[in-house]
Amino acid sequence: MSEKVIIIGSGPAGLTAAIYAARANLGPLLFEGFVEGGIPGGQLMITGEVENFPGFPGGIGGPKLMANMREQAEKLGARMVMEDVLSVDLSAGPFTLASSSGEEYQARALIVATGATANRLPLDSEKRLWGKGLSACAVCDGALPIFRNKELAVIGGGDTAVEEAVHLTQFASKVYLIHRRDELRASKVMRARAASHPKIEILWNKVVDEFLGEDRVSGLKLRDTVTGEVSELAVAGAFEAIGHKPNTGFLNGQLETDGQGYIVTAPGGASTSVPGVFAAGDVQDPTYRQAITAAASGCMAAIEVERYLQH
Repeated sequence: MSEKVIIIGSGPAGLTAAIYAARANLGPLLFEGFVEGGIPGGQLMITGEVENFPGFPGGIGGPKLMANMREQAEKLGARMVMEDVLSVDLSAGPFTLASSSGEEYQARALIVATGATANRLPLDSEKRLWGKGLSACAVCDGALPIFRNKELAVIGGGDTAVEEAVHLTQFASKVYLIHRRDELRASKVMRARAASHPKIEILWNKVVDEFLGEDRVSGLKLRDTVTGEVSELAVAGAFEAIGHKPNTGFLNGQLETDGQGYIVTAPGGASTSVPGVFAAGDVQDPTYRQAITAAASGCMAAIEVERYLQH
């Protein structure tokens, strides 16, 4: 089955790319994914209220936003396949893709928009309370009314954790930064910022054993990694900042990536190390990881595909 362009991924980047490619009469085929990258629709499918996506002054639920994007792409002519792409051959064009159904597809151009998965704590209480006061993105969710003027917790010790904690101080009455060791992994500048901020308290040598609460996070059960002592901390919300993993395993190292595994794209563009292959969204963005930036990069990728195919 030969296609002009195949898009892998159905988050904001993939669906925006599909919208633009469809309007350019490229007849895009989009693999929504099922198992490998989480669930179709990406991280927004497990996000409650989205307040920072333009055009929705009253906010919109993450699943509803993705359903709207999907419907728009389909109405414009994009075709959807509810399968994973298990492997690709980028050694020569047209590129060959093998799907989870056993079918093979060929594409003259390829857009990789498979996103990145947030690392999460392997706790039953974490799964139960996810999206109910528990998140992996303070920038996305920290300004929600349920978190304002409340005591909150950030779990992690790297630059991202400190950035999230500092961001939350705009809304929270206090932010606890919980780290399993006695020294942050963050850069010297970020360590100083956390230590000097009047609203941030660092809890050293602590790990989360359990998230407390029935229908919403009400606190954390912490264990001291040195003494083994167990304590409880009352908070109205918690944010896990323990890293992300780009969903690139199926590429088998055929595209250039950075030290964290994110696909390297041309500055200000979407092209990758292989001509005809483009990347968009969180799979190539270790910095912002927002729905709006993912959508914007999906637009860029589709426009670059159109120009690539024309030439």
